[in-house]
Amino acid sequence: MTATEGGAGFTPVGERQGWQGRVVSVSVAEIMAPDGSVYEREIVRHPGAAVIVPLDGQEVIMVRQYRPAVNRELLEIPAGKLDSEDEPPEMTAQRELEEEIGKRAGHLELLAVFHNSPGFCDEITHCYLATELTDTDRRPHGIEEQHMAIERIKLAEVPDLVASGEVADAKSIVGLMLARERLG
Repeated sequence: MTATEGGAGFTPVGERQGWQGRVVSVSVAEIMAPDGSVYEREIVRHPGAAVIVPLDGQEVIMVRQYRPAVNRELLEIPAGKLDSEDEPPEMTAQRELEEEIGKRAGHLELLAVFHNSPGFCDEITHCYLATELTDTDRRPHGIEEQHMAIERIKLAEVPDLVASGEVADAKSIVGLMLARERLG
């Protein structure tokens, strides 16, 4: 189903951009309900992202970085936005591995494609398992990446880290749990 097809009798009838930022924009969409009434919803438009679970033996290489939206450092799997419509998500995944942890994957396996917060945002995330890692030059991009720390965790510790709140962002929880399931 495309964005213009709607679903269950709902039909987009118009949209106007309310704000445009460097990464996201906010639009106001007009939707026709099955009963014919028209209502508005604010939608955050995002270009999409790739997230990667880089597995080195039984360890996952993660990053700890400051996130202004929640005003704290989070322990996360590497990730980044799709920079252009021409860049396939697997290329974004490889680029982000190099930028954030200085690794290149010999093998990338797509674990899932998911909507992050479909109640207000159209962001789609492509989640990969990265194996056969080799060293490359780390190329941090942006101030947060320049100050992030690289950490290794044992894949077996993931449930405890999630339960304790040490791993608290959705993309990391989804990616880590999918990797555990995939690897048995």
